[in-house]
Amino acid sequence: MKRFIPFYLFAILFLASCGSSKKSSRSSGPVPETTDGTAGIELPKASDSARSLLELPQTQDGGFVLAPGFYETEFKTYCLQPGTPDPRPGDAYLQGPVTGKRKEIVESVLLNSRTKTEIPQRHIQLLLWSVVSGSDFDKLSYEVKSDAMELLTPAQVFQLKGGVPGLLKNISRNSGLVGGDLQKLFEIGSASYETYENIAVLREPSRVTRKGVQFDQWYKQKESYYLRYFPVSYQKVKIQVYVPDNLLDSANKRNGEYIVFDPTGQQAIPAYTNAQRLGIGAPVKDILRVIIRVNKTPIPEPKKPKNPKNPKNPQNPKLPDSEPSN
Repeated sequence: MKRFIPFYLFAILFLASCGSSKKSSRSSGPVPETTDGTAGIELPKASDSARSLLELPQTQDGGFVLAPGFYETEFKTYCLQPGTPDPRPGDAYLQGPVTGKRKEIVESVLLNSRTKTEIPQRHIQLLLWSVVSGSDFDKLSYEVKSDAMELLTPAQVFQLKGGVPGLLKNISRNSGLVGGDLQKLFEIGSASYETYENIAVLREPSRVTRKGVQFDQWYKQKESYYLRYFPVSYQKVKIQVYVPDNLLDSANKRNGEYIVFDPTGQQAIPAYTNAQRLGIGAPVKDILRVIIRVNKTPIPEPKKPKNPKNPKNPQNPKLPDSEPSN
């Protein structure tokens, strides 16, 4: 005997599933802990003066070893989402990890750009546009390919050349209209950076997608310091950091460890608009760094004590061999 689900019950189940899927889509994306300065702590205002973040010591990997105070520094940034509007003053941004296809390669480019400050920012941007759009690496100009060799490993370059079967094809199929337009430009070898920029960066106002977010809002991090981002354009962002006075001990440590802030290799994400997602590279200014080695020095193994040949007070003295009698 066959059993059938009544039509009204099927309709209820269908509507319930639609409602749950909508709820999950609204809650997707980064939702950081925020504060408006009323939680018992007075946070700096946008008009307050800040020290340079570059005054702080850095780790061997380039992260900033935090100390109490209010800091800011401008960082080079790169468009990672072609076809979206250029950020404008007043757009709120927050920090998030790099996402999407080839994210490991994007991260490597951003991180290694920190020590390769002689490479023009435009060359790095063209490389990243080629990577995120799934374009053919061999179609890049000689100068950009040469700089790419400085930023990537041979294995990563091999991957960009289509060394992994199906990867390049997969990305090309899903790159969308803008990605396809960029691919065409790389294919014909356009020599004008502005031609690529006109396709990748829309010159129109960003559209509000979430209400109730202030452009100068602070975002509390898990280590209890605070961050906020002020984009200047898709090529530059000012990052402000606030470390409360009572957060660290006299050695600038918390629970015996330094707190390290390292935005490079991350991306700045618009908090409430459809503006560009920005990959964060090196600081705009390049200065000599004070290096603190953090959690990198291996702990030496304790040496085993050697047994002395002639102990002064042996517990089991060895009797001398008897000499033959005459």
